[in-house]
Amino acid sequence: MIRRSAVLPAFILTVLLAGAALPARAQPRILLDRMVHLRLGPIPEWTSFPVETDGASWSLSFEAKTPPVDATLRFRQQDVKQSWQIVLNDTVLSALRVDENDLVAYLPVPAGLLRAGANTLSVVQIDDVADDIRIGEFMLLDRDVHAALSEAHVALRVTDADTGAPLPARITILNADGALQTVDAAASPLLAVRPGIVYTGNGEATFGVPAGRYTVYAGRGFEYGVDSVTIDLSRGKRAAHTLSIRREVPTPGYVSSDTHVHTWSFSRHGDATLEERLVTLAGEGIELPVATDHNQFVDYRVAAAGLGLDAYFTPVTGNEVTTPVGHVNIFPAPDYAAVPPYRVSDWRALYDGVFATPGIRVAVLNHGRDVHNDFRPFDPGRHLALVGANVDGWAFEANAMEVVNSSAQQTDVMQLFTDWFGLLNRGYSVTPIGSSDSHDVGRHFVGQGRTYVRVDDADAGRIDVDAAMDSFVRGRVLVSLGLLTEITVNDRYGPGDLAPASDQVSVSVRVLGPGWTRAETVDLYANGRLISTARIADGDRAGVKWAGSWTLPRFAQDVYLVAIARGPGVRRLYWPIARPYLPAGPVWMPQVIGATGAVRIDSDGDGRWSSAYAIARNLMAETGGELRALFDAAAPYDEAVAAQLASLLDDAGRFPGDATLDAYIRQAPPALQAGFDAYSAARRAAHDTPAREPGR
Repeated sequence: MIRRSAVLPAFILTVLLAGAALPARAQPRILLDRMVHLRLGPIPEWTSFPVETDGASWSLSFEAKTPPVDATLRFRQQDVKQSWQIVLNDTVLSALRVDENDLVAYLPVPAGLLRAGANTLSVVQIDDVADDIRIGEFMLLDRDVHAALSEAHVALRVTDADTGAPLPARITILNADGALQTVDAAASPLLAVRPGIVYTGNGEATFGVPAGRYTVYAGRGFEYGVDSVTIDLSRGKRAAHTLSIRREVPTPGYVSSDTHVHTWSFSRHGDATLEERLVTLAGEGIELPVATDHNQFVDYRVAAAGLGLDAYFTPVTGNEVTTPVGHVNIFPAPDYAAVPPYRVSDWRALYDGVFATPGIRVAVLNHGRDVHNDFRPFDPGRHLALVGANVDGWAFEANAMEVVNSSAQQTDVMQLFTDWFGLLNRGYSVTPIGSSDSHDVGRHFVGQGRTYVRVDDADAGRIDVDAAMDSFVRGRVLVSLGLLTEITVNDRYGPGDLAPASDQVSVSVRVLGPGWTRAETVDLYANGRLISTARIADGDRAGVKWAGSWTLPRFAQDVYLVAIARGPGVRRLYWPIARPYLPAGPVWMPQVIGATGAVRIDSDGDGRWSSAYAIARNLMAETGGELRALFDAAAPYDEAVAAQLASLLDDAGRFPGDATLDAYIRQAPPALQAGFDAYSAARRAAHDTPAREPGR
């Protein structure tokens, strides 16, 4: 029978940096000098893991002649996604930290748990869910965790390279093997500490580490470069270093926003307390954070002022309305707002409650491809992404959607963009959103996915929230996960704007990013269809990585343009991109991405913008659905209009299967054929995929 120890997980132990003399110590006892690969189930979670493993669990027997009164178990873990436990002599010593990153952890061993003579150490999984992990390099130390982690000390200061002023920052500490090194730091309201990670709200941090060699990095989110130092620390040594970082990504006229931010203090999962969340927001350079704990409104303003961090960001009160039919972030809310009903069974009731809430202007559909409560909003059996249509007849009433969620990545990073394109083609006005969905300090960190909002950025602590909401609603945004892409049409019009008709369309694009990300391609889309691609030759440079332009002929119809840049994902542990939350398979290639909002073009010159669906509906009305007239009238239009026509004919019971219609399709211009064929394929996929129902 396994008993549970009262010892807390190592990451929440807080110890003081006392200046007492270090006691003599014995050499650490190496219990296992290698890593073992464990997995429950026969199939690798990722292709980076071999089929063969060391088993579904692991045990080691060892002898202890005279167990120490104070002892610490040191080990290394990698890719832990599910719940695992370390068991010593039939007592649960601790759960492994759920964290896919490579880290070194330290656990206190309670007095009396080690036995004189035979002992058994085991690692077991408690979830019946496949999970490949690596764990090993176990050492037994004859002292408590504080002593083990305070053999040497580092005093670090992070400053702005241009002004010399201290900066809030993220500090990352790697040991000689490149793993995140647990540190010993005194409790401080301006520090957020996890294995290998120290966020500082004032640019200063002091911490203890075991004697050894370390590489320490400092950064401040996407807009800043990274500085580093390698330190050799002998026992008893104290080292002081200053790391200077420079802003490398210019974003004038835009503020950085994370619209999906959680705390353990209110959501009761993850590990970031309210105070730690505020420190991490400052440390990642998020200027307009939106508090979105589940089914409650939270205001960060008082706490931010109390910590002296209110100069770095302007908090917005929001709420993740968490329902059986999807999760929707809503903001801004006044102090008196009541939480909208969240025990609903359809979108009509959900959005009625959302927009009846005073002050709410933005409603963001979160992680539309993820399953929660056995429901997926954009389930292939429920949602025809190509044409933005719900087969149950539910109207999409959110005015924004996440296309990037850095805590819930998609196997196909373009999937949510495809969903967004379909909604735009259907005529919905939907703003693309990048967010972090962060509940944690270090695992899925805040601000990795973010949205840049067009608004005055002169004072991060006094952003005009009303003006920012205007930009959110109008789509005047850029989406960032390691890159930033800007677009200007006809030298004047940007995301959220309507460009008037012109004989030629000039499109200028810039791709920006820090020196530690790389851009490889930039793509231009019209109505969701890729129309041009450019390779980026010098994508490692800091700042502007690429600038170029396209001159396009006048479009035959109203269109929207979107530019998206991509490059290889960041694997370095000072900004690691997490694997997909619900992967479609074991193969995944991480990517950085920067996308623009949509620039609409009034090609027909009528002073307004018409979606592909509106055009298709007008064609049906003008021709009465008579096929010859319909296909003659549709000939100039693009694939998006053709797909919407196919959808309308399907609704009328005329597609597919009508031989006359099939003949017209085969004789139609290539764009129309492609649109009908794409709709036919999407329709078959939907019919072949049973939709998940809430709570099933």
